[in-house]
Amino acid sequence: MQTRNERGRHKRNMYGEIPPSSKGGCGLAAMIVVSVLMVMVHQLLKFKRFYEQNGGPVLKGVKNIRIYTRKQMKQMTNNYKRVVGEGHFGKVYLGTLKDKQKVAIKKSIEVDKHMKKEFTDEVIIQSAMRHKNIVMLLGCCLEVDVPMLVYEFVARGSLYDVLFKCRDKILVGTRLRIAVGSAEGLTYMHSAGESTIRHGDAKSANILLDEKFSPKVSDFGTSKLLARGKAEMTEHVIGDMSYIDPVYMEQGIVTQKSDVYGFGVVLIELITRRPATYDAERSYVANFVEACLAKRARNFIDNDVTSEADINLLEMVSRVAVDCLKPNPEERQDMKHVEHRLLEIVAQSEDHSQERDYKGDFSPAPDDVALLKGLGE
Repeated sequence: MQTRNERGRHKRNMYGEIPPSSKGGCGLAAMIVVSVLMVMVHQLLKFKRFYEQNGGPVLKGVKNIRIYTRKQMKQMTNNYKRVVGEGHFGKVYLGTLKDKQKVAIKKSIEVDKHMKKEFTDEVIIQSAMRHKNIVMLLGCCLEVDVPMLVYEFVARGSLYDVLFKCRDKILVGTRLRIAVGSAEGLTYMHSAGESTIRHGDAKSANILLDEKFSPKVSDFGTSKLLARGKAEMTEHVIGDMSYIDPVYMEQGIVTQKSDVYGFGVVLIELITRRPATYDAERSYVANFVEACLAKRARNFIDNDVTSEADINLLEMVSRVAVDCLKPNPEERQDMKHVEHRLLEIVAQSEDHSQERDYKGDFSPAPDDVALLKGLGE
């Protein structure tokens, strides 16, 4: 039987007094709720800070650019499930917009404070680039420490991969179209808008190919505005050593002619189908130029090309490459002239068929075997 005191306590509980154990449980629940709210507020404030630091207030008014949230990025990539590219900069993920359009999302892993200050200008530059031979920037996510960029997706991947990771034959006509389209993209960059622009890292890995092998110049991470087209001094030499202009590397002087040099190396790759390599003597470029000047360029042409007409066409391209690679930048032609010369070669190629399947071998002369080693054979 209950004592009088026990019955009294029971009655008080019936009239609303909360037992001590219940009070403790409610207090713990309240603390959890408050903690969760504090974490959420902290996260929101952090995202807002990133957004403002990355130029959100300015970029939200820029046309052609959409600003995505972190949540939208995760949805677009299915929580970053599929990687379609990877390098020292970070990773590129495949994404899908609501209209089913495929996109490539570049997620960097490095924080370069110097470059970060210029990010807003970089995005504005890219947003103005609307050309069939330039990869289109569609949007960005600013709610992260290192902003993510959303580009149109280009199906075949890079020219580098097509040339060196796939051994399918590439017709000379296709190579010429790739060369001309890439030149058109760089020419557009150099002449578009009131300010002049240079790419800064022109190489085959930064030229993407669509299903029809149409090229699109990509990766403007090092693109810069140049005041009235004059040279720019920099202490930070950025780019692939195999393609960098020697003047840029040695003196830190950046001009649009630096892009012309890198494009010249790309032309060698299209002609020889041997990847660019770098050493102290720059033998990859030096050996090719030496052979061209000695009128032995054909001994470096890809062995899959056996038609005399096609060999003649690539010899013409080799002369364009040599002019792009002149040590003195002042002696190099600008990209517009390079584009015109390549178009003239394409016009000549239309005089004979480019759609046959060529077979055979065109081996180098014994005197050129040593030079070929310098091109990575």
